[in-house]
Amino acid sequence: MTFTLPPLPYAYDALGQFMSKETLEFHHDKHHQAYVTNGNNALKGTEWEGKSLEEIVKGSFGKNPAVFNNAGQHYNHIHFWSWMKPNGGGTKLPGKIEKKINEDLGGFEKFKTDFQAAGVGQFGSGWCWLQVKNGKLEISKTPNGENPLVHGATPILGCDVWEHSYYIDYRNRRPDYLKAFVENLVNWEYVESLFDKA
Repeated sequence: MTFTLPPLPYAYDALGQFMSKETLEFHHDKHHQAYVTNGNNALKGTEWEGKSLEEIVKGSFGKNPAVFNNAGQHYNHIHFWSWMKPNGGGTKLPGKIEKKINEDLGGFEKFKTDFQAAGVGQFGSGWCWLQVKNGKLEISKTPNGENPLVHGATPILGCDVWEHSYYIDYRNRRPDYLKAFVENLVNWEYVESLFDKA
């Protein structure tokens, strides 16, 4: 498959004070576009040309860093834009995902604390995740462009903790960015739709 940059599912200024127009313009139009362009160039002539994005991510991990890094980040960002919405976050989760968080992660408040801690604790660039593995919800973190797909799990929520995701708005205050993401941005309906497919 050829990578293409998807449009943002909302206006550039729609996330307000929690993620600025300037951040989204740089992050989506420059950084994500670079993963698309570089990924397409890296794919040419490889065994993964014509494969699905998930197949490319899983197949190139540990074998072809140029393909994997760009394909992984393309996958991560396609979902990242949809993991946020205007007036997102909050404590009213869709019933199915709320029940599963209570069962597997000790309730929503504990999930929030542990998810944010995973993001804060990721040294350098990377992501923190809510993933499904063997039918259970887990929290994890990965470096750089890695994601749960390459560790036998399915991501249903991820937060980008590369500095380009938050530095314009939060400078070095990664904990504040993660708190704002969980409390004000998460699109729980999209999370539940991925949970249903996992």
